[in-house]
Amino acid sequence: MQPIDRSSPVDIAIVGAGAAGLATGIFAARRDPSLRIVALDGAAKLGAKILISGGGRCNVTNRIISADDYCGGNVHLVRRILAALPVEATITFFREIGVSLHEEEYGKLFPDTNRARTVLDALLGEARRLGIEIRCGRRVTAIERCNEGFRLSVGGEALAAQKVVLATGGLSYPKTGSDGTGYQLASSLGHTLTPTTPALAPLILDGDFHTALSGIAHEVELTIRPAEGKAVRIRGPMLWTHFGISGPAALDASRHWHRAGLEQGGVSMSASFLPGESFETAEAGLVAKAGAQPRALLHTVLSTMLPARVATAMLKQLRISERVQMAHLTRDDRRRLVRGLLEWPMPIMDSRGYAHAEVTAGGVPLTEVNAATMESRVCPGLYLVGEILDVEGRLGGFNFQWAWCTGFVAAGGLTRPG
Repeated sequence: MQPIDRSSPVDIAIVGAGAAGLATGIFAARRDPSLRIVALDGAAKLGAKILISGGGRCNVTNRIISADDYCGGNVHLVRRILAALPVEATITFFREIGVSLHEEEYGKLFPDTNRARTVLDALLGEARRLGIEIRCGRRVTAIERCNEGFRLSVGGEALAAQKVVLATGGLSYPKTGSDGTGYQLASSLGHTLTPTTPALAPLILDGDFHTALSGIAHEVELTIRPAEGKAVRIRGPMLWTHFGISGPAALDASRHWHRAGLEQGGVSMSASFLPGESFETAEAGLVAKAGAQPRALLHTVLSTMLPARVATAMLKQLRISERVQMAHLTRDDRRRLVRGLLEWPMPIMDSRGYAHAEVTAGGVPLTEVNAATMESRVCPGLYLVGEILDVEGRLGGFNFQWAWCTGFVAAGGLTRPG
């Protein structure tokens, strides 16, 4: 454990040396190399979340980013922050520090090495090149406002800083050190907190319908219906698992399911296995198939529309014989089948929680910071970046882009004159 040089106050103390914290420090040091910047992190080894992200490959950003890809914060404020560091500028930044990126399905951008370690090492290398003091195993337990700035309690020691950045993350993946301390620190300095829930987390289903389908992935459209308000529809790949569902569609849906349950007291969810189809078009399709292939077995035809094991499980649940010929499928059974294909009940019990959630929904409201600088509106000299804010993106590199953007904006505020 490296000691902290306390001979003089630091210019900027960054609490949390993950993606957002490192980005803030790097962008600030690039703007003003004379600043003394210290990044403090309670973890013994830095970058655990970066290393496990994207299946160990780190989905750095996405080719197309818009405010519509985010939830929680005011859309106009989110748009303003995102505009400060466009995707092309992000790509250029990573190229400058030695990380070239390539595009994959759904616009996801990964390092050419396909190793998250490449991203972490590049960020740490750039931070050290710029003279940023990085101290791991140094948990900040309290922050006090004082006349000259701030006084931080760091593992029994005190550190004075003119400005402080909270980049502590949320509650997701607690084994990486995300224990919610940042929320407590923000609250102690005057901020309110939007109640938190897991987001981008796999979902647990009641019953046993999913059990036999474990390992199957296919395109769906999930509809989350809160007790009040508008339904939310999410289209994308879904993976059946031994506990329920995962994959991009389910992970993106988890945020909405949790928030609806928390804020409105009730929520239901269903899945369409024929995304984009209406009842009329889906029924007409089955009628047409019956006309073209009257002797074909229902299961055979259904298996051209969705995975065969899903077709088997559906027909069993609906009590429709999979060996009935298309010509002999009754009107009532055909309509029951169409309703099932378009509105299959998804009895969600819960998500797998923060231990498996990629991000945290909730936190410090975005309205409590200045979107032009990321400086707190309630505690001057305090800046908030990344996941600690009540903004989270969908799956696909959007949350890393939020980290880079908020860090970039904060750096501008930290180094502005006066």
